[in-house]
Amino acid sequence: MAVLPHPGVADSPSPNAPSVLLLPGWLNSGEGHWQTLWESYFGDLRVQQHDWETPRRGDWMAHLDEVLLDQPRPVLLAAHSLGCHLVAAWAAHSRHTAQVAGALLVAPPDPAQSDWPAALRPSWNEPVLQPLPFPALLLHSSDDPFDRAGRAPALAQAWGARCISLGACGHVNADSGLGLWPQGRSYLRSLLEPD
Repeated sequence: MAVLPHPGVADSPSPNAPSVLLLPGWLNSGEGHWQTLWESYFGDLRVQQHDWETPRRGDWMAHLDEVLLDQPRPVLLAAHSLGCHLVAAWAAHSRHTAQVAGALLVAPPDPAQSDWPAALRPSWNEPVLQPLPFPALLLHSSDDPFDRAGRAPALAQAWGARCISLGACGHVNADSGLGLWPQGRSYLRSLLEPD
């Protein structure tokens, strides 16, 4: 039986330990997705966007700002898929980035891919490629169907994020069979460790 990690992202009793905001991608994260399991087990807060099917980048950015301003302490962002592009776009425009202690960016998709969904055009066609103003770690898969050209490392470089390949993990979602994904939680905690 697998040992579950201790609830609390920093594994610390400190009331000032960052809370975690979950940023799902297009269509949200469903049952069995590590983000959904983290929300249930750790009590992380999912940023519930108003439109998951035809998302407008500006709307998603504005709502992330609203949710962040409601947080009483610093946060860690745990983003998946399109949520990674949300982090980059939001960070380039928000005046509240100092509240973010770090960002875990998992499986960012490639907007240049020929089968980029019509529902994401044109709002998400051009990724924001500016360095993030907080520590970031990008995790990618070698067989991600939404990044067949393997552009994730180039995104990591543009965003100033450390980059780690997880090997063949698909889109690092529920279909990848990760369960609670303790390895991902360890990567998230590593953002709080000094370099």
